[in-house]
Amino acid sequence: MDKILVINPNSTEAVTRGIDEACAPLRMPGGPAIDCVTLKEGPPGIETQQHVDSVVQPLLKKIKEVEGEYSAFVIACYSDPGLHSIREATRKPVLGISECGILTALTLGQRFGVIAILQQSIARHLRYIGALGVAERLAAELPVGLPVVELSDASKTFGRMVEVGRRLRAEHGADVIVMGCAGMARYRKPLQDEVGIPVVEPTQAAVAMAIGRVRLGWETPG
Repeated sequence: MDKILVINPNSTEAVTRGIDEACAPLRMPGGPAIDCVTLKEGPPGIETQQHVDSVVQPLLKKIKEVEGEYSAFVIACYSDPGLHSIREATRKPVLGISECGILTALTLGQRFGVIAILQQSIARHLRYIGALGVAERLAAELPVGLPVVELSDASKTFGRMVEVGRRLRAEHGADVIVMGCAGMARYRKPLQDEVGIPVVEPTQAAVAMAIGRVRLGWETPG
């Protein structure tokens, strides 16, 4: 059976558990199996450009070690660390959740808003949105002001996400929202219910694309 490997590049197991739960609706009889793992060498949260850079080589090493076991790979961090380096290292599909989340949002609305974890994450994300060539479709990106390791605490996190989501819709004109961290995965459906517009969980978006590529036999061009 084909298998897809989803790698959480930070070392926080609670984030990986949330990612695994988010992937549950995409597991189906006859479909590719979906394995979610934690990069033990990663920092507790990927919150700076230095954090992003620090996990590229460990990610490459991990994927080279298991490449023969899997049909596709998903990098489950909203900064897409090492995405292009890893695509150079394998012909198998490699998906980054930021790229996939944003591209999915563009099919659901005209202007997308992003919920970031921290204010300092936003400049890094904006550089990437610019590189993707979709900056004119961005309504705004706003932070909840919590580090990755605190996102699993629903009493702190969910209310802030609802507040930010409503601001993105009411004040900035967003008609679809992208969750800007894999650690937010468990809140997608309740957030969508509260805010009233589509909410994209980017790991789900990337895994859905990976399933399509595996089933259709698409490879990364060499």
